[in-house]
Amino acid sequence: MVKTILLDLDDTILDFSRGEANALRRALKRMGLLATPALVARYHAINAAQWRLLELGRLTRDQVMVRRFELLFGELGVEGSGESVSALYESLLAHEHSLMPGALALLKRLAPRYDLYAASNGSADVQHSRLAAAGIAPYFRGIFISEEVGADKPSPLFFQRCFAAIPDFSKETALMVGDSLNSDMRGGIAAGIRTCWFCPAGIGQGASLREKLPDICPDYTITDLFQLPPLLERL
Repeated sequence: MVKTILLDLDDTILDFSRGEANALRRALKRMGLLATPALVARYHAINAAQWRLLELGRLTRDQVMVRRFELLFGELGVEGSGESVSALYESLLAHEHSLMPGALALLKRLAPRYDLYAASNGSADVQHSRLAAAGIAPYFRGIFISEEVGADKPSPLFFQRCFAAIPDFSKETALMVGDSLNSDMRGGIAAGIRTCWFCPAGIGQGASLREKLPDICPDYTITDLFQLPPLLERL
């Protein structure tokens, strides 16, 4: 059986991709730059790469925040302060709180039956603001954000500190649910709990991603959040 569920936030519960694009457009507009779909896609790729480096321990959080914009501006050949634009972007992102399809219904269904905990690598101020604006913070018994925990997923230390803060925690009845193979699935596996990979792109794309990270083998895979409750009932 499952009692405790650790839920990733970005692109699992909160629609980070949509919020990222909206905040980026507004931030670049203030710089006099037009955020075309191609430019937004390029920023997304650069940003994702920097977060992967953080997960590998090669960059700090502060370096990620600034470096993503410095790299983007370098490619565009424009001058700009990565630090100031990052601060502006983060302030705008804090107001983006769109949910993933089915997320609210999922939380409403699971909260009365399971102990739900948010587990995120996002910035603390941004995530708390987004959770409050979306009105979903009350569904969680606790909110673990790496900046406050003092370690980032997939670090075992992140999960150890989460486990220590959960009353009567048992690895045998815990499940990590998230969209990232590296931070969520690798972290959960290393921490000794069951894992459920949320892959909304579908089985085909999921197989392609798995080929790039063949050492990561989640216990379960879902392509729609509505698939999680029936899965939990079987466990």
